[in-house]
Amino acid sequence: MKKGIVVYILVGIFVFGLAVYGFAETVEEALKKTFPNFRFDSVNPTDIKGIYEVVLGTEIAYFAPEAGYLIFGEVIGKDGINVTENRKKGMVLTKAKSLSLEKAVKIGNGKTAVIEFTDPDCPYCRKASPFFSQRNDVTRYVFFLPLPFHKDAENKVKYILCAQDRAKAYEEAMSGKLDNQKYEVCKRQDVDDLLKFHKETVARMGINSTPFFIINNKAISGADILKIEEALKEK
Repeated sequence: MKKGIVVYILVGIFVFGLAVYGFAETVEEALKKTFPNFRFDSVNPTDIKGIYEVVLGTEIAYFAPEAGYLIFGEVIGKDGINVTENRKKGMVLTKAKSLSLEKAVKIGNGKTAVIEFTDPDCPYCRKASPFFSQRNDVTRYVFFLPLPFHKDAENKVKYILCAQDRAKAYEEAMSGKLDNQKYEVCKRQDVDDLLKFHKETVARMGINSTPFFIINNKAISGADILKIEEALKEK
């Protein structure tokens, strides 16, 4: 095993082991033979000897063919870098190249495109939003992921998507103006369909937390203003 690389198995993560079968011609064949009911998209080598990355949709697992184990967890390097998280971000960036922005909420007309995945009731999203609102050098393309534990988030997203001026409605929601005032919950079918499209788009991207930004081919998770500023400076 390469020094300084540790595989952390998180709470609730399952490790499945079977008796070791004879070696197949390829690692992929060994995986299929050892776990015949397990569906995956691809198998790739890692920097850890004897461990292979297994991509399944938007998730990543690890396969140890010699031991016959399939591991769901995260790989952390000795420098503290989350290798698994970085790999997932790379997958998101690849998918972003074919992302259609026509149905996103467009805010601003700056030269730098910012693709934003957000929830109007997410406190970290609300922390990042004013930062972008104060800049005139960005064009934001916003997709919504109302998280289930934010009970009013979906209604606020519908309010935004239903508005004639969506950018203004977005600012109202993100600034908290809708928190303590009554507003009409939109019941239009086209808005329901658009929200469904946003959710499906975010799911295909493999994003399950907010906020998440793509700026100049950099994937940034969370309201990390320093990383956001660094990405905006890149050409």
